[in-house]
Amino acid sequence: MASRAASSLSRLSLRSTSSSSSPASTSLLHLPQSAKLSTSTSSKLISRNALASTPLARVSRAAPKYLVGQGQRAASSEQGGGTMTVREALNAAMEEEMLRDETVFILGEEVARYNGAYKVTKGLLDKFGEDRVIDTPITEAGFAGIAVGAALAGLRPVCEFMTWNFAMQAIDQIVNSGGKTYYMSGGNVPCPVVFRGPNGAAAGVAAQHSQDYCAWYGSVPGLKVVSPWSASDCKGLLKSAIRDPNPVCVLENELMYGVSFPMTKEEMSDDFLIPIGKAKVEKEGTDVTVVAHSKMVTHALEAAEKLEQEEGIKAEVINLRSIRPLDIETIVSSIKKTNHLVTVEGGFPAFGVGSEILAQVCESPAFDYLDAPPERITGADVPTPYALTLESLAFPDTPLIAKVLKRHLYRQ
Repeated sequence: MASRAASSLSRLSLRSTSSSSSPASTSLLHLPQSAKLSTSTSSKLISRNALASTPLARVSRAAPKYLVGQGQRAASSEQGGGTMTVREALNAAMEEEMLRDETVFILGEEVARYNGAYKVTKGLLDKFGEDRVIDTPITEAGFAGIAVGAALAGLRPVCEFMTWNFAMQAIDQIVNSGGKTYYMSGGNVPCPVVFRGPNGAAAGVAAQHSQDYCAWYGSVPGLKVVSPWSASDCKGLLKSAIRDPNPVCVLENELMYGVSFPMTKEEMSDDFLIPIGKAKVEKEGTDVTVVAHSKMVTHALEAAEKLEQEEGIKAEVINLRSIRPLDIETIVSSIKKTNHLVTVEGGFPAFGVGSEILAQVCESPAFDYLDAPPERITGADVPTPYALTLESLAFPDTPLIAKVLKRHLYRQ
């Protein structure tokens, strides 16, 4: 991806510093003191009046690219199906829910005037105004706390983190204030807040910006956690998350934002929802069950197709979609058919999502159906390297998954 969290933060700081040395402010240095005061007062009044009287952005923008009339999408065919990128799907989900429910609003860094660091919120400021699409300072603890407080007061905020790595600054707001209030109030005070943003490794963003937080938030009672893969996943799960009375963490992937997926007429509709807690069998098979989530679903499917063409191995690929609650029933049903289990994830191996799946399977009746010990394919147990040659070795890819599946089935 061309846009990265670190560069976006740099733009923010550069923008704030460069504004103080613009030609207009520099020219004031050559004016008499009285003229300076008059010009300064006049500028402040103009700015204040503009803020008070203009509800929409004061920056000219092109018309929304993907909207034709009221809610009809240019990507649709005459039959209603079409294609949509992950970015467009997330944007459509938020727009549809904001049109449906006036208590839904968006806040985060650069979500309004800049159209989002990854352009996920593109056009929403122009459509809904500054009261419902709100730019925040670079203070995750602050605006995450505002989001939780707004949810407790009856609104439905969608809080965007430029990356989930930055949400570390706000983990108390997410886990304690957000995740526990509904329970501690005896079910009297719901907290319908959505926290969303890119999760896991991207490209060249090094150790502090490459962590996968599925296992972190998935271990917390009171939170719901989803990790979507396709455009359909993103649209259906985000809409369900916005409507849910519990705090929901939506962990996306930066490298998937620009990827296009086919969408059915039903998936393109305003009423399309995917229930949180339900996995999906992306490819049926009889030889081995492969469970993956987020970007790893792509590699798992590619490996499965490769093995079927070259070795005749038919892998069943399950797109987990939901981390908490975990759909262990779908996994167990698949194991009873294939008698083998391999999990794939981009996170660290210790205490990860794959570890939890293996533990639950071994504690369930599915254990008796296994013909071999279940295996995990994970990211390397090191802070993510910055060097490209090392970074490429730190995460699973298609050839590695295919190699492990062949070995697991004693074909190598």
